[in-house]
Amino acid sequence: MSTPVLRQLASTLTLGALGLSVSMAQEAPSLSPVVVTGAAVPRALEPNVQRVEAELQAVPGGTNLIQPQHEVRLITLRDALDYQPGVIVQEFFGGLDQPRLNIRGSGIQSNPLSRGILLMQDGLPLNDADGSFIISLLEPRNAGIITVRRGANALAPGASTLGGEVDFQSITGTQGDFIRLGGGSFGTRNVTLAKGFQDDRIDGRFSFGYDKSDGYRHHSSSERTSFQGNVGFRRGLFENRTYLSYTDLKFDIPQPIPKARMYEDPRSVLGDGTTPQDLSNNVYKRDPHRDTNQFRLANRSFWGTEAFNQTAGVYWQHTNDDFTNPQVANVTDGDTYGLLWQLNGKIGTVDYRAALDWQRSNMDRDLYAIRPSDGQRLQRFGAYDLRAENRSAMIGLDWHLTPQFSVVGDLKYSVAVRDAHERNSGKTLDQDWRYATPKLGVIWQPAASQRWYANVSRSNEAPTFWEIVNGEVAAPMNPATASTSMSKLDLQRALTYEVGGDGVFTVAGRDQQWSVSLYRSKVEDELMSVTNENGTPAGTYNYNGRTRHQGIEAGLSGTLPSPGAGMFDYRIAYTLSDFRFRSGQYQGNRIAGVPRHLLSAEVMYRIGGWRFGPNVRWLMSDTETNHANAPGTQQEAYALLGFKIAYEHDAHWSGYLTADNLTDKTYASSYAIRNTATPAMPIFLPGNGRAFSAGVAYKF
Repeated sequence: MSTPVLRQLASTLTLGALGLSVSMAQEAPSLSPVVVTGAAVPRALEPNVQRVEAELQAVPGGTNLIQPQHEVRLITLRDALDYQPGVIVQEFFGGLDQPRLNIRGSGIQSNPLSRGILLMQDGLPLNDADGSFIISLLEPRNAGIITVRRGANALAPGASTLGGEVDFQSITGTQGDFIRLGGGSFGTRNVTLAKGFQDDRIDGRFSFGYDKSDGYRHHSSSERTSFQGNVGFRRGLFENRTYLSYTDLKFDIPQPIPKARMYEDPRSVLGDGTTPQDLSNNVYKRDPHRDTNQFRLANRSFWGTEAFNQTAGVYWQHTNDDFTNPQVANVTDGDTYGLLWQLNGKIGTVDYRAALDWQRSNMDRDLYAIRPSDGQRLQRFGAYDLRAENRSAMIGLDWHLTPQFSVVGDLKYSVAVRDAHERNSGKTLDQDWRYATPKLGVIWQPAASQRWYANVSRSNEAPTFWEIVNGEVAAPMNPATASTSMSKLDLQRALTYEVGGDGVFTVAGRDQQWSVSLYRSKVEDELMSVTNENGTPAGTYNYNGRTRHQGIEAGLSGTLPSPGAGMFDYRIAYTLSDFRFRSGQYQGNRIAGVPRHLLSAEVMYRIGGWRFGPNVRWLMSDTETNHANAPGTQQEAYALLGFKIAYEHDAHWSGYLTADNLTDKTYASSYAIRNTATPAMPIFLPGNGRAFSAGVAYKF
């Protein structure tokens, strides 16, 4: 059987090289059964719920399929990803800032710098080649579908971390033509304009968004301007789509405060008082902030049928990033570019796939000391040339032993390069790692409405330059003590076991969807990023001992009848994150960074064009903020109550009104992670108080 497959491969590659001549293949008599059976993959580069559902059903592990356009309000990342089991979004300070996105504890130490998850836009990586990303550059309002493959269930050849991958698939054509206006508490206002076009072969869509907020806390304003567009064309079995985007993001950083100050005045920042702590870390004078702009250009091509197809992608993004904390300004100018090729095919009862991925980033990063009196840059004490490169290959098979039982295997091999050169001193630290990332899983489907799975996998995570390159001012009031260094680090590695299932059951003639995953990861050399006593970065190290990540990810959603004429739509997501040190200095302690029990739930009563109902985000237990688990330093449990009202007048006009934190609860939305701490240290970032927002939309 290998000869026909080779012929098919050669034929397909030739068609790809000829570009437009692919359409000639439709006239070949041998392909006429494709039209009859529907084996061709129509518009493979456009978001399609049915196709994505089928793809996720072939994954022997935990996944999420999210349709963000169904949300009542869609502004922040949490709006899009709330009520998703296994996906934890911890807001930084509730604006257009940099929330911590966490899956299975990968990169839990990295807030506000991010790693541990491969973010993708339309199947192509958004991360820089060192693995880092600026999460606030994501624009969920332009996503038709978001998919999450948790842990080693990720399929991209470059996704080898414990956290997996998240893919934002852009709306195309006229799927999302609208004007949206909104506003709310704390000076929040936003506008989104989107318009598309399409015919049988060509389509496109362009959108513009502007958001601004004064912020709940002092010194917490934020502003974002974004433009996104994509244009695609189809001819026969060939598709091509070009994507471009530009985002300009600015936000002030209010910095953490001590627990007592948070409960006394959650809007305050250091600098509002006259204590020695306020004087030495005055936020108004030091002006911590982040100003980032990014331009991205990408192109993808698809050719083939469901039985045999290939996808090729190329992308480039240029990023300017000024990330200034109260002591150090990190100014980065970088270019990232990459190539991705994927092949999928079928032979009898076997589905096979292969992929190659190459990615490179060249960055200039300068470190400046900050003058305490006015936040101005003083001496440049670090000047780095940084080069990151990844080369990855993947092969995989799905063997359908019976219609109900399949064996799934994947093997990835990666080479990761992180080279850093300090121009002032001439010091160089070149690091590279080579590693294999295998996975073996099984899927059992005893009924059409029920699926069970299990898998065992390895994961590998290389450090980013945010962890390799260090800059610190030893004495907060003396910028002359600024120093820089480079850290030699090992891979973070883990062996993970996972079991779970998903399916549908019926109540009163209505489908109810459920899912549950249980996992345990044995981690070695876990990367630990910690802050100093003032809450600014203080370096990263590999923990000298074993750690364990284990948890439960469960979801339930559906529709239930009500006593009246309407219906109840509900969704519940519960995530247990039990992360512990198994040996070493902190043996037996909990790893700081992620809530142990998190429950999100919503019930909406639907009648006519109306939907309304309550929601809750419940942090069910206290959370450790430092690895020593020091008493009095925990993030305290809380429950935030909200309410939403949505109305669709007709096919064109709609509106919404939301209320968040109705009880005006004072709570910590996030915190600085340390090895150890005292309650007097600035630890917590207070979350927003009671807030209201409203918006109106017109769909063309």
